Amino acid sequence: MQTLRPCLKLLSDADVTRIVEQALSVLEHVGVYIENREAMELVASSGGRALEHGRVAIPGDLARRALGTAPRSVSVYSRDGLSCVKLDGMAVNFDPGSAAINILDSETRDIRPPVTRDLVRFARLTDALEYIDAQSTGLVPSDVPRSIADRYRLYIALKHCRKPIVTGTFAVEGFAPMRDMLAAVAGGEEELRKRPTAIFDACPSPPLKWSNLTAQTLLDCARSGLPAELVAMPLLGATAPAAIAGGLVQHTAESISGIVIHQLACPGSPIIYGGSPAVFDMRTGTTPMGAIETMMLDCAYVQIGRSLGLPTHAYMALSDAKTLDAQAGLETGIGAVLAALAGVNMVSGPGMLDFESCQSLEKLVIDNEICGMVKRLIQGIAVEEPLASELYADLSAGDLFLTSPDTLARIRSEFFYPSAVIDRRERDLWRADGRKTAFEAARERVEHLMARHQPAALPEDVARELDRVMLTEARRHGLERVPEGAMSNER
Repeated sequence: MQTLRPCLKLLSDADVTRIVEQALSVLEHVGVYIENREAMELVASSGGRALEHGRVAIPGDLARRALGTAPRSVSVYSRDGLSCVKLDGMAVNFDPGSAAINILDSETRDIRPPVTRDLVRFARLTDALEYIDAQSTGLVPSDVPRSIADRYRLYIALKHCRKPIVTGTFAVEGFAPMRDMLAAVAGGEEELRKRPTAIFDACPSPPLKWSNLTAQTLLDCARSGLPAELVAMPLLGATAPAAIAGGLVQHTAESISGIVIHQLACPGSPIIYGGSPAVFDMRTGTTPMGAIETMMLDCAYVQIGRSLGLPTHAYMALSDAKTLDAQAGLETGIGAVLAALAGVNMVSGPGMLDFESCQSLEKLVIDNEICGMVKRLIQGIAVEEPLASELYADLSAGDLFLTSPDTLARIRSEFFYPSAVIDRRERDLWRADGRKTAFEAARERVEHLMARHQPAALPEDVARELDRVMLTEARRHGLERVPEGAMSNER
């Protein structure tokens, strides 16, 4: 039996072809600015043409060769290497949005900078949530020097969650110790290459620029075999054309230029076609990720990425709301549904608020239920024989459908049952239970999971090596010891 997988397309095949061809023309005639000398020389020596103002033109044949060597599928593995998240086709996976500089405090319901305890709880909670497929280095710690924040948040993630990781570097020198941590957990660099446990984001600067850091990330990822995730982020009306189709041309050009740099460094290395574009709200001067046009941009560029034969990513299933309210629910829900229908392979966003700047443990718990619902949606409707055998039975029996063998056989496969965070009780029961809001129910769920769920511990020798790498980095930056709670699984 084969079910129809519901899907969404915002562009015709002809539209996709036209946008890609226009993007290739932009790369050939306008080019890109590459700050990183090695990446610049790599492109120039492979057929790129130097332009004025330090830009380099990328001919269409060079771009197409790079696209031809990029893998169509990317797998990222759990910490123990036993399970993986696969990015290809129309597969949909969720991870929390990355690099929030604030956390929504559970008690005050206001934002504050996150500290180590928050990072540990975030990682442990992610480990416990069944519909969140991967973790992210989702919070930027405020209690360690900024110069080691990228390494430290990866260290916390590896210590306290078994799931694959979406991460990134804040400095060129950050990649090597981060790779060393991942290799320590994987059992060496060769094992890490075979079963990569992390994806590294690389973000071009709009319009059409690769900074020294982001270009170096592409080179480092390619040569180590760790998947790179392109996160092009044109801002329509500010750093990109205002028309959605024009913004898609720029997004495509920036992404293809990154693929060229990456594949020239090591053909065949895994790379993901992603992004975080937005429309510019002229009234407020903000970058609304919850705007419907932003979501349309995401779904359209994912369609383009798939047409190029690449795994895809998008920042969706998040909200610009400042707290857990109706806006948070509607923007997150719409984004999650559209992402699933569009077949985004890695959806980064659950838990996020306030223009990607804030994470909330309570929102992450609620969003986990949304992810479960949309995963049920894309399973589609099974149409198999017999279609409705009970209708030929004794219809006067009052409990016919409740007790039929068919109901008992299908009750789990046909229906998605959320946790108590989604309240489906009668009003009287809800009232008797204290009239809990979604935030209050989610906060209870967070504490329940923190009390009950303990992620599997790393083997002692692996944990010691991980500690050694992190402490070496910390001491290089003037920190004699990491904050309390980082090394243990304490609650």
